[in-house]
Amino acid sequence: MAVENASGRALRVGIAGLGTVGVGVVRLLAENRDILLQHCPWPIEVTAVSARDRRKNRDVDLSKFDWCDDPVALADHPKVDVVVEVIGGSGGAAKALIERAIAKGKHVVTANKALLAEHGTALARSAEQAGVALAYEAAVAGGIPIIKSMREGLAANRIEHVYGILNGTCNYILTQMRETGREFADVLAEAQQLGYAEADPSFDVDGIDAAHKLSILTAVAFGCEVDFAGIKISGIRNVSAMDIEYASELGYRIKLLGLSRLIDQGAERRIEQRVHACMVPQNALIAKVDGVYNAVVTQGNFVGQNVAIGRGAGQGPTASAVVSDLMDIARGRILPAFSAPADTLKKIPAAPEGSHVGPFYIRTMVVDRPGVIAEVAAIMRDENVSLESMIQRARSPGDRVPVVFTTHETSQAQVSRVVQKLGKVSAVVEPPHVMSIEQLS
Repeated sequence: MAVENASGRALRVGIAGLGTVGVGVVRLLAENRDILLQHCPWPIEVTAVSARDRRKNRDVDLSKFDWCDDPVALADHPKVDVVVEVIGGSGGAAKALIERAIAKGKHVVTANKALLAEHGTALARSAEQAGVALAYEAAVAGGIPIIKSMREGLAANRIEHVYGILNGTCNYILTQMRETGREFADVLAEAQQLGYAEADPSFDVDGIDAAHKLSILTAVAFGCEVDFAGIKISGIRNVSAMDIEYASELGYRIKLLGLSRLIDQGAERRIEQRVHACMVPQNALIAKVDGVYNAVVTQGNFVGQNVAIGRGAGQGPTASAVVSDLMDIARGRILPAFSAPADTLKKIPAAPEGSHVGPFYIRTMVVDRPGVIAEVAAIMRDENVSLESMIQRARSPGDRVPVVFTTHETSQAQVSRVVQKLGKVSAVVEPPHVMSIEQLS
């Protein structure tokens, strides 16, 4: 959509939310105006904004923009063609604004992964019925153009699986734990001081943020409805310095990964979506992605493996993703939100709990006494779990000592039964810690 305004032909933008990302969009559109004009048929201009505090100093000139105290009013603003929603949250004003904008026939660009994870399918249907764009490159992996890559560059392929490091905060924490030998709580506190983690870090460290993003990637990859509720989610709170040390000894690194793939269960296809800390081989490319960086790996049946690495958050990368969507709208490139028309998105059931199959890492703390290892091994034998290796450090009779097992390929359900039985062994003094081992290249 492009219209005439006082400055000539332009795409007029209203921005809801003037935090880090919203201010970044204003700056990028101003500072890179000449670059954008080389690629777009007309200027992209901010005409109206909305935020909670009009008086806050944001170190950017907002005086020439109309101000709306109510963000939803941007949808009705006569000088707004595209609404950029960077408020956040899965409901409230963000949802009301997007729904109103679509109803008014205005394009929407959003960075709101929580909203898309909860309501993405319904919003996509509404946008297509209204003939407007629902664009969200900034919602997944910040500055990595992964949505455009999957929806356009890889569109000729059948995507077989997708996985990645989808949360920079967790990746930073795990990297620092590995490099310094410090425990989770200590590194988290440092990450909060540096601004890499929120005061309440639950969304990040408990895997929710990564799961929101994975649900979106899954819908794009497999042409299915968004199913956030179908994701098996855990975070990194239980990863210890001891686990990271053992991982290194075994030839692995620990990463919080989001993984999604189609699996066959009898005559039915299901989607396995998981977010959890897991071990990956040290020589795998994704094992070498450290710090606040994100990475997304896709496997196409003709193109093979593609790896995209970049900053997953921050003002510059996220603003860049928002503006790339605005440029597509200015060029008239309006595509279905999730790679296929919303009415054709398949409803694929989630894989049942415990169905994941692969090797596992199990660490338990036991009282060092004769017969303990035999008792633990007997439990694994009874559950038909085959051991690949065992590590027991120096003997300390009567003391607590760690014992680590890795298994051959087995099911999550079998491992869960092993853990449940281990918890009833008197010599086991704390709940066993389990991680899957992902044999990635």
